[in-house]
Amino acid sequence: MSNDGKLLSLLGLCQRAGQLITGEELVLAAIRKQELSMVILAGDASSNTEKKIKDKCGYYKIPVYQTSDRFALGQAIGKETRVAIGIRSEGFAKKIAALLSQ
Repeated sequence: MSNDGKLLSLLGLCQRAGQLITGEELVLAAIRKQELSMVILAGDASSNTEKKIKDKCGYYKIPVYQTSDRFALGQAIGKETRVAIGIRSEGFAKKIAALLSQ
């Protein structure tokens, strides 16, 4: 299985464990409350959304990664398209960061 496949299945597991926040506005609110360990942004996010999320994550020192597209991210977690996904769990965030940095 490719790293992208492993990442998407790990996101599905994270969703079932209740450790995800999805959707741009909910993710931004969770960043402000400092509830997230990591943010994943779809590779095809609009430049406005990308700037908003990256600036907010930079301010609160939350790592942000860009990968896949909105359709793959949505499908991985069993929902419609998703541009922004916030990960609450530190453990899941570390594993995902390790996969993304390979």
